[in-house]
Amino acid sequence: MPKKKTTEDTAVPASPSAAPSTPVHSEPKHKPLAIQPEINLALVGHVDHGKTTLTERLSGKWTDTHSEEMKKGITIRLGYADFTIYKCEKCNFLTTKEKCIKCNGQTTPLRKLSLVDAPGHESLMATMLSGAAIVDGALLLVAANEKCPQPQTKEHLVALQISGIKNVIIIQNKIDLVNHEEALQNYKEIKEFLSNTDFKDAPIIPISARANVNVDVLLTAIQKYVPTPKRNLDKDPIMLVARSFDVNKPGIKPEKLVGGVLGGTVKQGKFKIGDEIEILPGYMVEEKNKKVYKPLNTKIVQIFSGGAPVPEILPGGSMAISTLLDPSIVKADSLTGSLVGITGKLPLVHYQVTLDTHLLERVVGTKEETEVKPLAKGEILMLNVNSCATVGIVQDPSKKNTVCILKKPICANSGDRITISRRLEDRFRLIGYGILK
Repeated sequence: MPKKKTTEDTAVPASPSAAPSTPVHSEPKHKPLAIQPEINLALVGHVDHGKTTLTERLSGKWTDTHSEEMKKGITIRLGYADFTIYKCEKCNFLTTKEKCIKCNGQTTPLRKLSLVDAPGHESLMATMLSGAAIVDGALLLVAANEKCPQPQTKEHLVALQISGIKNVIIIQNKIDLVNHEEALQNYKEIKEFLSNTDFKDAPIIPISARANVNVDVLLTAIQKYVPTPKRNLDKDPIMLVARSFDVNKPGIKPEKLVGGVLGGTVKQGKFKIGDEIEILPGYMVEEKNKKVYKPLNTKIVQIFSGGAPVPEILPGGSMAISTLLDPSIVKADSLTGSLVGITGKLPLVHYQVTLDTHLLERVVGTKEETEVKPLAKGEILMLNVNSCATVGIVQDPSKKNTVCILKKPICANSGDRITISRRLEDRFRLIGYGILK
């Protein structure tokens, strides 16, 4: 299938479920062994610890394709890539290749997964938290040739904990750059780092993504420690939007225009082609000098998962839906953070929230971990819920009833967990979470 492009950002893949520039309704000639990935797996960690290299090793796809990412060598947006775990029955070896790399024998596919390559740079924490909301498990990379923990390693671990992600595997990467004693010392540092966290018993897998060492051991750990969760298909379907984009090339003729595309993951239920859907909070308009958001209603005309068109989509893995929306509405990720559902079945839209807050004792991600001070009236916070990032201004800082006015409204249920970040040293730092009342 042709690679999907957008008018605003032609390089960044919005989802591994690549949507074509023109509608495709026929089945592919060679049906994939597994079309829809079963789970989303986040890849997180400190900048330059090898996340994007490991993504390329597992999937064959380089996710750092945005121009600024190429210049700076860091991931700016969520990158996506699918991979399948295969087993060679002859030598009992796990690989991501259709042919065994040890004996060149035939392999059997075990499971297909979507990798979400999240940014590691400290100023991109909002994007990382948005990624954490759409995953079933996480791989936390730690470089063996650097002291552990690095500031963002601490911050990402806390983010995983606050986001409620239970299935975490620690990857000790770059073991080819250290000797045996240095690797053992780094391992001890990792164990000490994890000792007082929810992940003290998480497996630690030493690998070299660059040299393709122990990748089979990592695949074995993924199979063992990140099971496919049971999905409830009877609930009203909800999709978390992580990307939105226009696939039409500049200068395309009007009769060949394709509607806007939304990329993300299904949280519950299932969607099928032809469904009438609603998108909330929707699009912003000004009425009586006030900014208000209007629901968007449209129809699903195509669904893509695992690089192929499918008639319906279930929870698990990343996906994309093609709609009848005006492409100008969705371009440049303008609908990122929205929820998609059947018309009239989505949660309420909140212009202000009341939170039962739970703050950390210390600020993580900084060189000097200062004490987390109570929230103050008028303070500006960054709030993340589902795949949405918004700004909240504290109106009432009461711990059990913190009221925040939102710059951008959110669509969420009572009881949803909202992460809270505070601006410190010109950066937003994660300081806790709140439960929506």
